[in-house]
Amino acid sequence: MEERLQKILSEWGVASRRQAEKMILEGRVHLNGQVVRLGQKANPECDEIEVDGVPLKPAYRPQSVYLLLHKPKGVVSTCSDPWKRSTVLDLLPASLRKGQGLHPIGRLDAESTGALLLTNDGGLTFGLTHPRHGIPKTYQVWVQGYPPESVLEAWRKGVILSGKKTLPAQVRALAKYPGSQTLLEVILKEGRNRQIRRVAEQLGYPVVNLHRTAIGPILLEPPEEPMLKPGTYRPLKDFELRFLQTQLNLTSVNVPADIEEHTL
Repeated sequence: MEERLQKILSEWGVASRRQAEKMILEGRVHLNGQVVRLGQKANPECDEIEVDGVPLKPAYRPQSVYLLLHKPKGVVSTCSDPWKRSTVLDLLPASLRKGQGLHPIGRLDAESTGALLLTNDGGLTFGLTHPRHGIPKTYQVWVQGYPPESVLEAWRKGVILSGKKTLPAQVRALAKYPGSQTLLEVILKEGRNRQIRRVAEQLGYPVVNLHRTAIGPILLEPPEEPMLKPGTYRPLKDFELRFLQTQLNLTSVNVPADIEEHTL
């Protein structure tokens, strides 16, 4: 069956769909000896597809991988970095970094920490990053100062960022600390660029530290289990994959590779 090449590349773990589109625009993808144009379709069972001169063959398709990573501070949520900063892929063993097509789903900025999903399932990545799928993400946010209830209510209702109002959010104060800091729990169903930091700054209570604790029911510290330590990862559990499948209305989530948890 013919499908768009960017979808084929993402589903085969070559790159995320966005990265695949960029590769096509850069002329790195060939179909039957010709440079591919964006939107072009192919059938991988009978067409010859090459990426950077390497043929894409059914036998080369890697087994699907689904990981939860605890991203530490100072690491960027990309596959490579022009400024040579450490990336989330640098935290993985070579067996997962090379030839697997692993990439992060969404991002945490370099100074933020916490839960980040990695996969080579392009269909899952596309679904989770599409605006129509609002999977809640939970954050612990330390802000400077003691925001009153009126400020928290304004945050809950939505704040104008770059001319567009943010979606309603769940925001509650968890604790107040000496030195004029407050710990908040913030639950969002959208992920605009540096959204929490920008909203907090606009409301007058800038972020001191930001940590994502959960993506839906996928927790860094599940009940009665030790917390996943910074810089380590684990494979997603069956119920977590089923949740993603249900939320995105996917007909199936590919069978994951058998990968052991990596902890310190």
